[in-house]
Amino acid sequence: MSDEIRTQRVLLRPVQPSDSGKITEIIHDPRIYRMVARIAPNQTKAQTLAWISTHDAGAARNTDHVRAVEQDGELIGITGAHRQAGKSPFELGYWLAPHAWGKGLMTEAAGALMEWLEHRGEQGFVSGYFADNPASGRVLQKLGFMIAGRGPVFSLGRGETVDHLYMARIARNA
Repeated sequence: MSDEIRTQRVLLRPVQPSDSGKITEIIHDPRIYRMVARIAPNQTKAQTLAWISTHDAGAARNTDHVRAVEQDGELIGITGAHRQAGKSPFELGYWLAPHAWGKGLMTEAAGALMEWLEHRGEQGFVSGYFADNPASGRVLQKLGFMIAGRGPVFSLGRGETVDHLYMARIARNA
């Protein structure tokens, strides 16, 4: 099975070390790091490279499947699915460069990744969003997620605990 996933408008491909500069540049925007729980506001290129270096092992263990989202040859975001181990549901995560917002690209990209995982036999997914980021919630709703709870989550980018909505989805083929 190919590591690349193509949709009508985007290409999802494995993240490469050569992407580290572009990724680091995009995530330095507070509109990104403030809305993602695990991105520090001052993440360095070296830290981005260290994160990228974990992807192959995670894919081999079937615990991490991270893809760069490209449109017209430009890296515009990241989507990925992570789980601790075994048959736990994958947690879907994503971010998109602000200039690409509002076009349905992340719904398309994250949906394609989930469909790829479903074809591999995965059936459950979890995700969530900070309450002050309703656009992310709309992406998840369009992907068939439903609210499963609410509670505080620490945001590394904000350096504080933030109100968070937890969401879940059972695969369409389950």
